[in-house]
Amino acid sequence: MIEREQVLHVAKLARLRLSDAEVEKMAGELSGILEHVDRIGELELDEVPPTSHVVDLENVLRPDEPRPSWPREQVLAQAPDPADGAFRVPAPQDED
Repeated sequence: MIEREQVLHVAKLARLRLSDAEVEKMAGELSGILEHVDRIGELELDEVPPTSHVVDLENVLRPDEPRPSWPREQVLAQAPDPADGAFRVPAPQDED
């Protein structure tokens, strides 16, 4: 079981301020996590290949192939304030 002092040490490293109730809760939760890690360590995993995901991932996106763009005039016709063949956007405001 994780001791209170260990939880306080980790909280200090993470710059967390924990109440007494939170320290007790974290001690239980961290102890549970370490118990699960110990159980995983007991498994025979020599024949299991390393994986990054449980299931195989497939690329479901279409291939990225160049294609013609929309005409500039058609796109800029919908802009509220175009200028010199481009979109005009307001200058960023200073946030003080």
